[in-house]
Amino acid sequence: MKLSFKGKSAIVTGASGGMGLDVSQKLSENNIQVLMLDLRSPSKEFLLKNKNCHFKKVDVTNFKKMKTCIDGFYKKQKRIDYLINTTGVLWFNKDVSAVDINSDIWDKVFKINLKSMMYLSKIVVPLMTKNKFGSMVHISSIDALSGDDKPQDAYGASKAAMIRLSKSFAIQFASKNIRSNIILPGPIETGMQIRWKKNPKTKRNLEKFIPLRRVGKPADIANASVFLLSDQASYITGTEIIVDGGLTSKP
Repeated sequence: MKLSFKGKSAIVTGASGGMGLDVSQKLSENNIQVLMLDLRSPSKEFLLKNKNCHFKKVDVTNFKKMKTCIDGFYKKQKRIDYLINTTGVLWFNKDVSAVDINSDIWDKVFKINLKSMMYLSKIVVPLMTKNKFGSMVHISSIDALSGDDKPQDAYGASKAAMIRLSKSFAIQFASKNIRSNIILPGPIETGMQIRWKKNPKTKRNLEKFIPLRRVGKPADIANASVFLLSDQASYITGTEIIVDGGLTSKP
């Protein structure tokens, strides 16, 4: 099935990381103008190869600066059609049980993972509404669905809240032809999982528990994201898609 796109422009946050980088590339290949937002810059080679990608360095918790970047992109493109929100932090050693966590760490995780989603909606939804068209894809996690005896409670709770917020956006803005969906990845090989490079055995042991017998790749999430943005998904809104190799289906 060949995907088609009504939209012409997209915002990608967390764009220089594994998932965001793959999404940006796939959108660029479909002749969609992409504004990549991140604290880290993509490589010069990436930007040279993907001519439709435009990078701005920005902290997504800085509402004023992010709005300035997006408004500038909107003035050039005359529209914002897609938002792909891949922003997220998981601080393994600091993000622990809510009983033990430092409250400043809790607040920072929520600010980056959840408050940024609210900021983005304030900026992007009014621009989508002007054109009566838009599609948003947010990246949560299967960690939002269950508890853990070795928890990252701030991460899991913030990612669970993202699911609820995405569903609310879907209902609020359906009459404006704006869709909102959310993806829940399982274990994905991104820069966040540097621990696997330090201890490859941990990764191999995890893969034994995944029905498809492998850890996911950023492209697995990018493919699902791009499908949800496409015209072929025009009747899909307010839902979550789990992309985890079957992990959460196990008894």
